[in-house]
This record gives sequence, C-alpha cells and structure tokens, in this order.
Amino acid sequence: MRSTQACTARSRSSAAAHPSLTREICDYLNLPQGNSTAFNFSDGETFCQIDENVRGSDVFIVQPTCRPVNENLMELLILLDAFKRSSASRVTAVLPYYGYARRTRRTSRGCRSPPAGRRPDLARRRRPRADHGPARLADPGLFDVPVDHLFAAPVLLEAIRELALPNLMIVSPDAGGVERARAIAKRLEAGLAIIDKRRTRPTSPR
Repeated sequence: MRSTQACTARSRSSAAAHPSLTREICDYLNLPQGNSTAFNFSDGETFCQIDENVRGSDVFIVQPTCRPVNENLMELLILLDAFKRSSASRVTAVLPYYGYARRTRRTSRGCRSPPAGRRPDLARRRRPRADHGPARLADPGLFDVPVDHLFAAPVLLEAIRELALPNLMIVSPDAGGVERARAIAKRLEAGLAIIDKRRTRPTSPR
C-alpha cells in the first residue's frame, strides 16, 4: 500500500509516482496536501481511494510518467475518475514528464507511430505539463482535453546561474536537441557540444 498526496484549493492531493515533488509544491504554495491511498492487488490491478471529502474542491494531481510508466499512467487515470466521481469542482493533472508524448515521430517507413498515450475524455479536465522536449508535446491530437504546455526554461536557467559553474558546457544529446541546447548556451554564455547519436532500433541508441 502506498500513500498518495495531491494539491487542491480547499484540499490538495497527488499520485504516488513522485510524492516528494508534491510536498515541495504544496509547501512552496503554502497549501495543504490531500490524502488518498493506492495499492496493487495480487493480479496487478491498481486500486485508488480518496481519503477525504473533495466535493467542490479544485484538485491538482501531480503524477509524472516515470518508471513504472504504464502503472503510473493507469494510477493517474483512475485518480482522475475517482475525483470526478467525488464531485470535485475541477481536476487538473500536472505531468512534469509525459513520456508517451514522444510517440508522434515517424517510423523508418515514413508512417507515423500511433500516440499510445492518448486517452479518452475524462470530463474535459485540464492537463498542464512542464517542457522537457519539442513543442509537439502540446499537440492537440494527443489529447481530448485542454492542455497547457508550461515552459520550465526560465526556472532551470536561474538555477544553473546560481551554481556559478566554471567552464560551463551545454550538451545536446542528439541532433534534435541542438536548437534548444544552443538557445540555453547562448543565454548562459556557455559552450555548446553535440553528441552524435545513431539509433539502430527505437530502444537502442549508440
């Protein structure tokens, strides 16, 4: 059994993928955390339960799709449905990282791979995400709900400047990230390096 927390206007709750992030967000905003419980049955099914009255509340569920990806994504969907059925006024899913958004690239045969992370409409709930990749993350084709793409670059740049690192070098992991790496290097007045990554299979870069 794992305890989950989230943030809301009258009560705050989040999922279990990154509870420490939720605590830091709530502490920074001086807002209380909500309470819910999640665990897996012996056959692997996920159970989620809201442990407080959220009727009329504005709920924010913080849940990145880190490992285990599918389990965390399913937990998020179950929590969204649970809060909806508990008569929350509004439910917002905050995804600092949404891995399935990268499934919009074309395959070697020129066909576009299906967006596996696309999910059905759950009462038009809004889903903000922090930027961690190309602008296609905000592609409306991936979602049937309103999406706000939150850009984290200003916060990251400020944090890097505070470190005062000597001989700072910004490295792009592949050709696709050069534009973003160059923009960051320019703002930080740092050097720029590019890794030559070649992919023999979708999961085997070298």
